[in-house]
Amino acid sequence: MSLTTEKKASIFTEFGGEAKNTGSIEGQVALLTERISQISKHLQANKKDFSTHRGLMQLVGRRKSLLTYLQRHNLQGYRGLIEKLGLRK
Repeated sequence: MSLTTEKKASIFTEFGGEAKNTGSIEGQVALLTERISQISKHLQANKKDFSTHRGLMQLVGRRKSLLTYLQRHNLQGYRGLIEKLGLRK
């Protein structure tokens, strides 16, 4: 269920510029989005897993705050990221 090291490296390479750039906001948002999608699939099969649902809500809140920060400081990067990830329509 968790992300492999190779998957994390590919996410940071695609969105953060390079695999070692784990501090980039874009890479962190992409990683959170991947984890959110995995947990959402898990919750569709396990509807009564309330502790995982709480963790999902925490991840969504963390992603939202990172996106708010990115929107305030780099509007073009924010727009490109949400388009690339398909977050908002």
